[in-house]
Amino acid sequence: MSKKMISLAMAVAFVAGTAAVSFAADCKVTAVEGTKVTVDCAGKMETVEGAAKVGDKVTVKDGKIAPKKKAVEGC
Repeated sequence: MSKKMISLAMAVAFVAGTAAVSFAADCKVTAVEGTKVTVDCAGKMETVEGAAKVGDKVTVKDGKIAPKKKAVEGC
């Protein structure tokens, strides 16, 4: 019984973790002024903290620009 509960808890944690990542918005930088960056997230303009160049596609999480993770290439 305890193995089933542990497996269920791990599955729920995995689903919750992937859902949290999906809520991070992919946005396009429209303006930069120092460390203040204006981004367009699906038509919603927002000012966040971070370093980027105009035209960059960035991920915004908790009001800051999150670093993009590089994909792992396979064989």
